[in-house]
Amino acid sequence: MLGGPTTVLDLGGLRIVVDPTFDAPGPHGYLTKTAGPAVDEEALGPVDVVLVSHAAHPDNLDDRGRAFAVAAPLVLTCPSAATELGQRAIGLRPWTSHTVSAGDRGDVTITAVPAVHGPEDAPRDENGNVNCEVTGFLVSGPELPTVYVSGDNASIRVVAEVARRYPRIDAAVLFAGAARVAAKFGGRPLTLDAVRAAAAAAILNTPIVVPAHYDGWAHFSETGTDIAEAFEQAGYSSVLRLVDHGSWVRLTGSS
Repeated sequence: MLGGPTTVLDLGGLRIVVDPTFDAPGPHGYLTKTAGPAVDEEALGPVDVVLVSHAAHPDNLDDRGRAFAVAAPLVLTCPSAATELGQRAIGLRPWTSHTVSAGDRGDVTITAVPAVHGPEDAPRDENGNVNCEVTGFLVSGPELPTVYVSGDNASIRVVAEVARRYPRIDAAVLFAGAARVAAKFGGRPLTLDAVRAAAAAAILNTPIVVPAHYDGWAHFSETGTDIAEAFEQAGYSSVLRLVDHGSWVRLTGSS
């Protein structure tokens, strides 16, 4: 975890970066970044795949993050974002997959899963999206842990559908923090709040939950402390991996 949504997954010999954000703190239109990344992009070394949940909001893809993604060998994202992220970007519709070869380690499959970027009952655009098109991801492969990355999702219904289709999820990266923008949907959360993140952990029945995207920007209304308390109240503290930015989390005993 590098701060904000930016997450690095080392799986099957591949280095995968989720939602790169590397700008220094400062204003980004109507959003304000309050902290930079724990590690700059130059320190990551060779990257094989960049996953972009959406390109419409700078807290998920800021200026340096966008340049990082465009320069990557492969970008997987939602269809609307693929058109602006260069020739190596592939747009995946929900429940479709792209397989990346990891050489003699086999293949890593990355599947797009739905995300709802706001309240379930909010108005939707002509394509059925709340706020904008967003995708989550499920990363899997032979001999690998299956990892769910929620993206900017506020919907428990979506989490339940992911769990129904993928009954074994070894680890979940949940974008939390209860992001709120006063002008959108009456200030209701645009991402999971702490209580819903704990509920998502129960629904997914996963042994490891790593929160992301709960700080670094002024529009988050909850902190890591709120997340820890909600998991404690729900009886799920044992699955929570709330670590300092720049730290690694072991996803299984052998990963």
